[in-house]
Amino acid sequence: MSASTLTGPLTAELVSDLTCTSGETLPVIAPFTGAILHELPASSAADVADAYAAARIAQRSWRAVGFAHRRAVLLRAHDLLIERRNELLDILQTESGKTRGQAFEEIFEGASVTRYYAVSARNVLRTRRRRSGIPIVIKTRVSYKPKGVVGVITPWNYPIALSIMDVIPALAAGNGVVQKADNQGALSILASRRAFIDAGVPAALWGIVAGDGAEVGNAVVDGADYVCFTGSTATGTKVGERATSRLVGSSLELGGKNPLIVLDDVDPVTAAKDAVYAVFSSMGQLCVSIERIYVARSVATQFTAALVERVNSLHQGPALDYSTDVGSLTSAAQLARVQAHVDDAVAKGATVLAGGTARPDLGPFFFEPTVLTDVSPDMQCFAHETFGPVVAIAIVDSADEAIAAANATEFGLNASVFSGSVARARRIADLLDAGSVNINEGYRASFSSTDAPMGGMKQSGMGRRNGHEGLLRFVEARTVAEATGILTLPRTGTEWAKMTGLMIVALRVLKGVRRR
Repeated sequence: MSASTLTGPLTAELVSDLTCTSGETLPVIAPFTGAILHELPASSAADVADAYAAARIAQRSWRAVGFAHRRAVLLRAHDLLIERRNELLDILQTESGKTRGQAFEEIFEGASVTRYYAVSARNVLRTRRRRSGIPIVIKTRVSYKPKGVVGVITPWNYPIALSIMDVIPALAAGNGVVQKADNQGALSILASRRAFIDAGVPAALWGIVAGDGAEVGNAVVDGADYVCFTGSTATGTKVGERATSRLVGSSLELGGKNPLIVLDDVDPVTAAKDAVYAVFSSMGQLCVSIERIYVARSVATQFTAALVERVNSLHQGPALDYSTDVGSLTSAAQLARVQAHVDDAVAKGATVLAGGTARPDLGPFFFEPTVLTDVSPDMQCFAHETFGPVVAIAIVDSADEAIAAANATEFGLNASVFSGSVARARRIADLLDAGSVNINEGYRASFSSTDAPMGGMKQSGMGRRNGHEGLLRFVEARTVAEATGILTLPRTGTEWAKMTGLMIVALRVLKGVRRR
């Protein structure tokens, strides 16, 4: 099969960057049309080993060039991402079925993350003095050493943003990367990577593989000095176990069943508009998108009516411009999952307030944004992540009831509170079991806060990306402590007998002056 006319010449050029010698290819489907977009070369476990070998050689030089060089390269890449945004948006939309605006979120996030780590890595990772156990007698410093080569496994739903959020801090810290791109998002990842290569990142330093999840994914985990995985809780648990069996660390961003609490002091119309975007951005195929809404009874009627009206007014369709509000699901498997959740809910008594059906007239994987009520615990969509354009609304009689319902889940990735009082919303946010909480926004407030850590609690994962925390996961902290010679530490019983009293005095004095 030939590549699509949109990306044909570029596709051939990009896929040549894959580490791949198997000779096998895998068809990748264009969500808007259902046609084969291109045939993706499939990597093997041997290709992964080759990618690691090349990355390890390149990493030694990359570490040695220092922070100033890495900063300059990454800032050039930042500019290239912006310059090439239209090309990247076309590829991203064609692979994912997103709208133009929701695809742009990825470009914005990718450029923001790149700039942040280019500018901040040196300061975060500089060698610092730490207080020693015996001041003056001992001096202590902590420095940071790159892990080596990081294995990154990236999903199809946000291929550019989630790739850059893991890869770039690893590079900024002086590491190499071997990344498994999901087949459906490989072109987007390869196209964004090209900007970094053109900016000066050595090609071997950031290897890309694709293909069978079990063979290639396991090989990426087995070769890594640290592992980053974004995906389902079931798969992420296996990845974490496999890494841990080698005493290798990992950060895992996994599933979510994210709640939104609408308090009784909101403007219900404004809250509804914001809630709709929080639910249906990227057709709900986003780990932090909202799937549950708990609305105060006093505003429930107005809020629900405004939300349904807003949903019904959304413009859905395939377009490589900003003319649509919602796009397509990404695959047949996603369509089947969403349809199954809706059918199950309706069969068991849920009420469909909006949507609820596929739209094959628009394209093979289109599904209407769907609002449900009367959702009960025996329904699949009650507690299980739908990962699609479906939200359930429930009425609550108090903020305490909303908090309890929001926390009654095995997940803890993202949550949101809508309120007319920021102080009240903050108090509630402190009681929610989620790694990120947004006030009067669905997910973008926290998602765009590159200086702040992002990650999950409970079954939503472990570790954090973004912020200082997202950089420190890629280095080993190393302590170097030295005796100053001002006073010799005791070595014999006699010397201990002489020094013990003085050391007790030192402990009491340090406590008295509140020294750490």
